[in-house]
Amino acid sequence: MDNQNIKDDVIIENKELSIWEALIPVIALIIMLFYNVFFAFGDDALSGSNQFILLIGAAVAVLVGYFNKVSYKKMMEEVAENVKSTTGAILILLMVGALAGTWMISGVIPTMIYYGLQLLSPKIFLAACLVICAIISIATGSSWTTSATVGIALIGIGETLGISLGMTAGAVLSGAYFGDKMSPLSDTTNLAPAMAGAELFTHIRYMALTTIPTILIAFIIFIFIGFGLETTGTPDISDKLAAINASFNISPLLFLVPVLVIALIVKKTPPLVALFAGTLLGGLAAIIAQPDIVAKIGGGESLNFTSAYKGVMNAMTVNTSVETSSAELNDLFSGKGMKGMLGTIWLIICAMVFGGVMDAIGALSRISSALLSLSSSVFGLFASTVASCLALNVTASDQYLAIVVPGKMFAKAYEEKGLAPENLSRTLEDAGTVTSVLIPWNTCGAYQSGVLGVSVAEYFVYAIFNWLSPFTTLLYAALGIKIKQLQGKI
Repeated sequence: MDNQNIKDDVIIENKELSIWEALIPVIALIIMLFYNVFFAFGDDALSGSNQFILLIGAAVAVLVGYFNKVSYKKMMEEVAENVKSTTGAILILLMVGALAGTWMISGVIPTMIYYGLQLLSPKIFLAACLVICAIISIATGSSWTTSATVGIALIGIGETLGISLGMTAGAVLSGAYFGDKMSPLSDTTNLAPAMAGAELFTHIRYMALTTIPTILIAFIIFIFIGFGLETTGTPDISDKLAAINASFNISPLLFLVPVLVIALIVKKTPPLVALFAGTLLGGLAAIIAQPDIVAKIGGGESLNFTSAYKGVMNAMTVNTSVETSSAELNDLFSGKGMKGMLGTIWLIICAMVFGGVMDAIGALSRISSALLSLSSSVFGLFASTVASCLALNVTASDQYLAIVVPGKMFAKAYEEKGLAPENLSRTLEDAGTVTSVLIPWNTCGAYQSGVLGVSVAEYFVYAIFNWLSPFTTLLYAALGIKIKQLQGKI
């Protein structure tokens, strides 16, 4: 979605609708989501129940519209336009799943992990944990997978060195969530611009303006902490390196694949084209560098045209995995293909239904007007967005909803202020994605705490990148740094 499409959207107003009527669907949605996540489904809420809750929220909005004389036809037309506007984002998500699959079986992702693990050194252990997890999370697009695999290994290594579990977990999560934010393979990185109306790579480039300084501050702090620590022993990762080497043909030449994709991105190639090219390059690299793996995934005993074709196609479309001798690494070397992105696509479509009805009845316009009256300054609008993301992370207990709900609610307000949509998408990530892990009852906080075996209270202060990110985005807003305007507006 480009800025022109956002700029040309018609803001639907309904002067008969009061602010309290406009807020009824939002309040109902938050209450239902809170119950659904906190009391009913827990970590499994994103498997489908949250999506249906969004549809129930849309139904509440339909009732509000009905009592305010908005026709059902008008509401459905706006829903159709809303869903249509996400076509590009949905195709990109599918291609991201395909790319992740081919990069896994080709050895591109394993090669990144193999060289990343060799950065360990006792005195710079914490800083190295951050860098390793950042590299792996960028490569996989998943903070959850990173912490559940390499993160667990690093926690164990840190413990043998006599380093606080909270410190190691904080470094792991700082790196993992930085990589998750900056990776085009990440579902939240695709979700935020889809909600705000921004374009994927524009969003990532704009997000780098706040994210890179924040991670550098975290890195420097971990360097200082590391040099002040008394460590014992030397980290042993030989078993993990051997496991990767035994299962994949590791070669620096495999870095050519991501380098070529990065070159396409730098040249401002359309995201879908760049990701499609990266997927095909990954498939070709897999056939050349990992013929045995491709043949096995393709159901053949040796590589031939049929097994190569089926192997690459399976990696692109469905669940695939490569087993190693290290149980800790096996989850890392599994891909879900395009199939793995269907849950996020489902969430986007249901969010667009809710947003479309809210727009049609004039609720988004009414809420935006109220927010603009309360937030007369640009900083006030950014601060309101940050507060909403934090509130959703606390009440709805899910990072996806902390992106979806504020994203739909604030899009009109940013547009009316003449602000480009990437301002909103960046703030959604800076305040919604990364802070979820700091809340014990949030799905992310509960998951990471359980996986790493470290309580949120123990790692909270050391998850420097996560709690510093919202302050960075607010500082930029307060000082007017890199606040991009909509084209044609000043």
